Amino acid sequence: MTRALVTGGCGFIGRHLVETLRERGDKVRVLDLVDGDAAGVEYLRGSVDDGAAVDEALDGVDCLYHLAGIAHLWRRDKDDFDRVNRRGTEVVLKAAAARRIPRVVHCSTESILLPRRRNGAAVNETVALALADMPGPYTRSKYLGERAALEAAGRGMDIVVVNPTVPVGDGDSNMTPPTAMIALFLSGRSPFFLDCVLNLADVRDIAGGIVKAGEQGRAGERYILGGENRTLRDLLPELERKSGHRMPRHQVPAMVALATGIAAGLIADQTGSPPVVTREAVQIALRSAPFDSTKARRELGYEPRSIDRALTEVVDAFKRNGVGGG
Repeated sequence: MTRALVTGGCGFIGRHLVETLRERGDKVRVLDLVDGDAAGVEYLRGSVDDGAAVDEALDGVDCLYHLAGIAHLWRRDKDDFDRVNRRGTEVVLKAAAARRIPRVVHCSTESILLPRRRNGAAVNETVALALADMPGPYTRSKYLGERAALEAAGRGMDIVVVNPTVPVGDGDSNMTPPTAMIALFLSGRSPFFLDCVLNLADVRDIAGGIVKAGEQGRAGERYILGGENRTLRDLLPELERKSGHRMPRHQVPAMVALATGIAAGLIADQTGSPPVVTREAVQIALRSAPFDSTKARRELGYEPRSIDRALTEVVDAFKRNGVGGG
C-alpha cells in the first residue's frame, strides 16, 4: 500500500486526486489550510510555508503530490503568490529531500508555458521561457516554483512535474478562474467576451494523469495534462445550449480588455474586493495557444475523455444554485 501525502488536497484538483488515490487503495494524508471530509483520509491543517507542519505531514510517506498553491490571479498582498507558490514549494522540497521521499510529483500550470506572442503552434513540453516572460505575480511565482522542482531533480531528487491545463467539472467550491468565468457568463453579468484558446480537461482525467505521473513519469521531466483545445467563441454557444441562458455576443477589443483589467485591479487593490478580471488574466488570454499532450499520452498512458460531461456538470451545478437557469 502506497502512503501518499497530497498538499492542497482540499482544492479542486486536489479533492479529485485524493478520491482517485483512495479508490485505488492508497493510504492518503492531506495537508491543507482547511479541513476535508473524505472517508478514510487523514487531514492535517497547515501551510506549505511552515517547515514544521510540512515535516510532520511527510512522516512515513512514500509519494508526495505537491498541489498546494494560490490558484487565483489576484491577491491584495502580491507577496502572497511568492510566499506560497515559490517559497512554499522550496520548503516542501527541502523537507522531502531531508525525509528522502522516494517520489515527488510537483503540480505546476500550463499558463507559464505560453509564449509572449501567439504563433499558431501548439505548446508542448519543450517550451523554454524566462522569468521575464511571465505576465504577472501569479505566473512568476508558479514559474519559480516549477524551476525549483526541476533544479531539485537535477540534484538527484526523484521529481516529476505536471502542467494541468484548464480543469472542468463539478465541485470547484473555491471558484478557480475557469469556473468563475463560466459563472460570470451564466449569470448574464458580462455582455462581452475576449476570445482566446482554452485547453479544457475533465478534472477527473487530470487527477488520474497526476497519479500516472507518480507511477510512470520520468524524473526531471514535465508532462502537460490537457484535453480539448477550444476557442471561447466556439464554447459559448455550447454553454448556451446546455444552460438555456443567453451568452455574450460581442467580442471586446484586446486593448479595451487590458485597460479594463488594469483599472479593475487598481480598484480591487484599494477596496480589497476581488476584481472580475485582472491585467494578468487578460495577458494570459491574449497569449493563449493550443496545447499538445502527446508526451503524456505516450509515456503515461494518459487518455482524456470528452469534456462534454464535465461542462454539463458545471452548468447543472450552477443551475442548482440559481445561476444561469434561463
